[in-house]
Amino acid sequence: MLFNSYEFVVLVALALCVYYMPYVYRRGWQVYVLIIASFIFYAYGQPWLLLLLIVSASINAFVSYQVEFSTTLSHKYLYALVGVVVNLGVLIGFKYSPLFGQVLEYYTSLSSVGAFLVAIPLPIGISFYTFQGISLVVDLYRYSHADSGHLREISWVDRNFFTHYYKTLFFIAFFPQLVAGPILKAREFYPQIHTKLASNIAWNSAFKIIIIGYFLKMVIADNLKDQTFWMAYPYFEAYNTLTLLVLLLGYSMQIFADFAGYSLIAIGVAKLFGYELPKNFNFPYIARSLSEFWTRWHISLSTWLKEYLYIPLGGNRKGRFRTYCNLMIVMILGGLWHGAALSYMVWGLYHGVLLVIERFASQFIRLRECLLTHIIRICFVFGFVSLGWLLFKLNNFSDVVSYLNQAFIVRSGTTGSGILFCVLLYSLPIGAYYLNHLLTLKYQKNFLDRNVVYAILLFFIVTNSGGSNAFIYFQF
Repeated sequence: MLFNSYEFVVLVALALCVYYMPYVYRRGWQVYVLIIASFIFYAYGQPWLLLLLIVSASINAFVSYQVEFSTTLSHKYLYALVGVVVNLGVLIGFKYSPLFGQVLEYYTSLSSVGAFLVAIPLPIGISFYTFQGISLVVDLYRYSHADSGHLREISWVDRNFFTHYYKTLFFIAFFPQLVAGPILKAREFYPQIHTKLASNIAWNSAFKIIIIGYFLKMVIADNLKDQTFWMAYPYFEAYNTLTLLVLLLGYSMQIFADFAGYSLIAIGVAKLFGYELPKNFNFPYIARSLSEFWTRWHISLSTWLKEYLYIPLGGNRKGRFRTYCNLMIVMILGGLWHGAALSYMVWGLYHGVLLVIERFASQFIRLRECLLTHIIRICFVFGFVSLGWLLFKLNNFSDVVSYLNQAFIVRSGTTGSGILFCVLLYSLPIGAYYLNHLLTLKYQKNFLDRNVVYAILLFFIVTNSGGSNAFIYFQF
């Protein structure tokens, strides 16, 4: 079920009405209401995939319970290992089976097996909820060690298995973040599971966040989508360098508005039910370095990769060469997390190389801190990041090469004046959004936080939304 659909609005409205009924919260049934709403949300398009979600959550509930309450460290380790292997197995089996199938189909005699693997569908949101399952069992195993016990004052795993089971089912399936994050950590979410009262909800704040999210998605991203359509092969071959670079700018704005918009809607809707989700975007296009960019873009994934992959690999604690290797491994796997395609792997490799170069160069180059150097650094980072988005927009790697060839070598073609106008027009609100953030930081005052501004945003959502389209990150 898409956030930008009438069905979703009806689902949220009905869930809220039932959720805050006195009979429901007095009986302690609020979590069950949200679990049912989450099942309806997830099963709306492909009902059979709900079974996979329930099985995944059930396995995570069982192994996490065993990790918490097993009496020996060896048993805890065994159950944690099973949990990680099962989650990774589910993710690899569904997400990468088409890639394995293509290899078998074209390079071996097992064509029938290959055809079967290629036909396996990709369950929506699987990359997100399997990562949450891994964090659940890994955190519990880590905290079971005596030397890390101080990290947790009290257990967030209930001794009653049924209670732990439905909390885990809720944690995995909570519908605002189910299909595209933010990726939750159990230690932050489980303590929030308790009775919520409507009088304690910051309704005004939640609706403001939701309005900004819908504006970014429906007005900015969905209108820019109609322009960045021309980036596809062979249409881009008709345009000159200026148009192709502006289209690249447009896609950078589109993917930010699309994904940040989704995250804001998810955060706002969760607030309506009394739950706090982590911030997923922190104005990434004003980052002054690639490493800073990754602390601002898709924050929940970046922190997950850092906490559960980069640090366990050794992080930056084992010398420069190992640090560089760890960065490359994390970024390549982060790229492959997005999909089983060469373009995603190259995208991860591209960012890994840039991070290594940046870290290496920082040992010798010290720039004077001033407004001009800040602007130059921001422009460089934005340029490199935008160039990398080509690998997201054009999944066929050969098309990426052709696009760059047309933009920087051939350089001939027409100027799409209509495209230039529309891209710049719909990019302007993003610029205003970022400028307001910078002014807020400087003057400690949000100049756009006025009811009239939100009324204008609502007006544009109703009157100037682009064609309804799935969120970009749903495919991951």
